[in-house]
Amino acid sequence: MIGYRKQHFLLLSQDNSLTELVTELWPQAALEWTTIAQGRGAIERIFNDPPDLLLVDRDLPDMDGLEIVRLVKGENVYRQVPVVICLQESSLPDVFSKPSLEFDDFLLRPFKEEEVKRRLELTWQRSTKSLDANPLTKLPGNTSIIQKIQELIDRKDEFALAYVDLDNFKAFNDKYGFSRGDEVLMMTSRVIVNTVRATAGSSGFVGHIGGDDFVFILSPDRIEQACQGVIRNFDSIVPHFYNSEDRRAGCIRSLDRQGNECVFSLMTLSIAVVFNRQGGLQHSGQAAQIAMNLKKKAKQESTSSYVLDRRTYT
Repeated sequence: MIGYRKQHFLLLSQDNSLTELVTELWPQAALEWTTIAQGRGAIERIFNDPPDLLLVDRDLPDMDGLEIVRLVKGENVYRQVPVVICLQESSLPDVFSKPSLEFDDFLLRPFKEEEVKRRLELTWQRSTKSLDANPLTKLPGNTSIIQKIQELIDRKDEFALAYVDLDNFKAFNDKYGFSRGDEVLMMTSRVIVNTVRATAGSSGFVGHIGGDDFVFILSPDRIEQACQGVIRNFDSIVPHFYNSEDRRAGCIRSLDRQGNECVFSLMTLSIAVVFNRQGGLQHSGQAAQIAMNLKKKAKQESTSSYVLDRRTYT
């Protein structure tokens, strides 16, 4: 049994026999495989639509599969995706002489069906137990977020922590349904991840607290550029999730939390940014409390907005 919901595994290989082997291990209703033969053609796919597990053949036609491992595990955002690499036994000394590689398991040729199945299942199960990645977006969850913030605070690093909240998301969910709401959350996660990567490369951090709440962490000098990019990209995409009538009206009719019908504007973003300068923050909870107060100010705006906390905490 792979999981409570249908899983999506990605295979990077030009080996047709390997493709046939893995796709027959589980029923398609439980697990769907996508196979890509070229390594370079898969990188953007991995970052834009991260799989539940990545199986990489080292012998790719255009690049060393170990380079794919390095790229995925070098990203703070997606390093939690479990990666299994397929190797020749003769290559083991070379592979294990590279201590910086962080693949989660490996398979040796010639492949044995039962061994492949058990090792892939165990790798996936370990990843789901040891990590709290959000099941929808695959982004680090609340535990990882708190650990990351506290780690930066303990090291007395200077950083900017942005809390992102979708405004009027519940009203959209109520009218258009949870499936459409999940599509909005996936779009939002991709907008944030792509913007942070474009702004800071692999040094940024993005997490999904849960529901419609996200965070991202950057150096203080890059945070405003990232906030502006996230808002600009989100605002350009989100209207397309509404039907043409609601889009023209710029609003929808839905129920509020008390069950009363109200008019809600199209979804916007509120971003609250907390800074840690000169070791001012003492713990992650302090940052969350500051951000909560800032978000109230951002939500007073009728459009997407961000608020920067300029105060100093000692």
